[in-house]
Formats: sequence, C-alpha cells, structure tokens
Amino acid sequence: MTQEEEQSQEEQPKKKLGAKTLKQKNRKGIRLGIGSLVLLIFCSFLLVVSTFLQLDITHVILPAKLFTGEPTKLNDYIYTYKFIPQIPAVMFVVGLLGRRLGITSILLYIITGLFFLPVFALGGGWKYIFEYGFGYILAYIPAAFLAGLILKNGYTFKNSAKAVFIGVLTIHIFGILYMMCLAGLRHMGWPFIGDWIAAQSGIKIIYDFVFSYILVLIAKYLRIILWLYL
Repeated sequence: MTQEEEQSQEEQPKKKLGAKTLKQKNRKGIRLGIGSLVLLIFCSFLLVVSTFLQLDITHVILPAKLFTGEPTKLNDYIYTYKFIPQIPAVMFVVGLLGRRLGITSILLYIITGLFFLPVFALGGGWKYIFEYGFGYILAYIPAAFLAGLILKNGYTFKNSAKAVFIGVLTIHIFGILYMMCLAGLRHMGWPFIGDWIAAQSGIKIIYDFVFSYILVLIAKYLRIILWLYL
C-alpha cells in the first residue's frame, strides 16, 4: 500500500466525523412538532385572553384608620383589587414551554398586536410602541429569557421562586424605564411619572409575584403530563 493510499484512508474517518458533527450542529434550534406548535399557538392565545381578563381579588387588610385612631367598620378590613393577570400568564408560558418556545410564543403575540390584530389592552398597530405601557409588553422577552435560563436547571421550589422574582422584576423595571423615556420626551412631570408607577408597578407587583409563582408550579406538573403524550 502506498503512502498516498494510507493518507486517504486516514482522512475518510475524519470526513465522516466532520459530517456527523456538522449534522449535529445543524440540528440545533427550534424544532416544532404538531403538538408543540398547538401548544405554542395556545399560549399566545392565552396571553391575549389574560390581557382582557380582570380578576377581583378580595382579602383582609389592616386599614389606615387603625393607626390613626379613627373608628373602623368591618368593610375597612376587606380590600378588593382588580388584577389583570398577564404577567403571571407570561411566567406560566415560560414554565410550560421553556425558554425558546416561550419566547417564540411571546413574539407571536407581540407581532400579532403590532401588525395584525388589536390584541393589546389599548388596541394595536405599530404606533402602539408609543404607548406608555408598551415597555412592559416588550419586557416579556428578556424576562422569559432570564426566567427560562433559571428553570432550565430544574423546577425546584427555589429555582421557581428565583425565576419568578427575576422575571417579574425585569418586566416592571424595563416597563418603568420605557415609560420614563417616553414621559421625558413628552415633557411630562414627575407627578405623572409617580402616579403611573404607583398604578402599574405599585401593589400590583406583589400580586404578580404571588400568582406567577403559583402558575409556574402548575406549569411544572402540566409540563410533565403534556410531554408524556405529545
């Protein structure tokens, strides 16, 4: 056997190995089966529903009158908050679909609202980017990325709590900064900014934390059930 033939035989396994490695690299990315595609569309629809869903949450509180010495009534100890659960719905989508498919579902929702249907709270269309609240919607993407990274390491109670904390906080911080930029460009005063933050990220953030955590835990077990059949 000549030296050239020996070299060609040594190169053939290397070429095959290179081809296999290339195929493995090409396989990376989002692969959608029918079941995954149905879930993705369903989760985008869930985000639309949660936009227009309002829950009346009633619970017991300590009224301010209790600390000022004023007389109190039974109704003063009962508080009802009108809660729109879209941020918990985003956390549920990430918990159910994971990071990549979760972001894809969120992008489908945003693109639909900007270019096709009025699925946002105040309508839709590309001009919606100039709405003060659009920053919260846009923040769903980095929030899903960060929360998905944490949940990738496991759906333990600690990881779930960490993912929810980081995800919800990212949405509110990004949303506030976006609103402040628009308010600054429009020369809106600090009273407007303060009232907006109180309305959109005041007590609401507490409800977002609580309900997001509950829905991520539900997504954990629902994910196990669905992935057995899809």
